Parts: sequence; structure tokens; C-alpha cells
Amino acid sequence: METPFQISSKVRDYELDMQGIVNNGVYFNYLEHARHEYLLAHGVDFSALASQGIHLVVVRSELDYKASLTSGDEYVVQVVVERLSKVKFAFRQKVIRSSDQKLCVEALVVGTALNERGRPYLSPDIEALFVNT
Repeated sequence: METPFQISSKVRDYELDMQGIVNNGVYFNYLEHARHEYLLAHGVDFSALASQGIHLVVVRSELDYKASLTSGDEYVVQVVVERLSKVKFAFRQKVIRSSDQKLCVEALVVGTALNERGRPYLSPDIEALFVNT
């Protein structure tokens, strides 16, 4: 298995719910940001693709909540990408609290790319993500 790509961040107060923990929906934002950073780090530019009529879309998201993050917690989001089929790819992601390495969220996000006609199409820069996986 490849070494996960990861980004670090810190919980902001406005991300908390009334229970004082990160709201469940906020984790989707954490995961999305990490996926975007992963793609940028691997030469995939969202705006360039969109200007070519190619759109990256999520077709499925699964999250397993394991532990909560609270105000000020530092965490990392890990990303590992894998090819699922000719036109689908998966991001396997984890959110890990930095202070104790506690797994807080485990996620599977499945995506594809659509061309200007709305048909599945993986551009060469997206295909390149899977050369070594």
C-alpha cells in the first residue's frame, strides 16, 4: 500500500455543534480539502479541467465515525487513491487526532470525471494518478 498523502489542520470553534464536538457534516469539508490538496500536489488542476469541460464528481461517500474532535484539536487527514474501474477511482481517507494518533473518521469517497457531454472520461493527468497504484 502506498504511503498516504496527508495535510494537517486544527479544529476551529465555528465547526463545533451544541455538544462541543466537530459537527458530523464538517468532516466532509476536511476530506474534500485533503482530496483537493492531494490532486494539486499530483498535478491535477480543478480549474484547468473545468475550463476544458471536464468535471470531477463524487458518486459515493461513506464515513465511519470513530472518535470526536473538539475545539483546538490538531489533526491530519490522510489520502490514498486507488483505481476501482476504468472510469471510477476511490479516495480512502482517515482523520487522525494528532495528540494521541486516535482514528476519528475513516472514509471512502468514490469519484469519476465527466466530459462536456456528461460522459465518464479520465483525462491523462487523472490517469497518471494510477500509474504506480
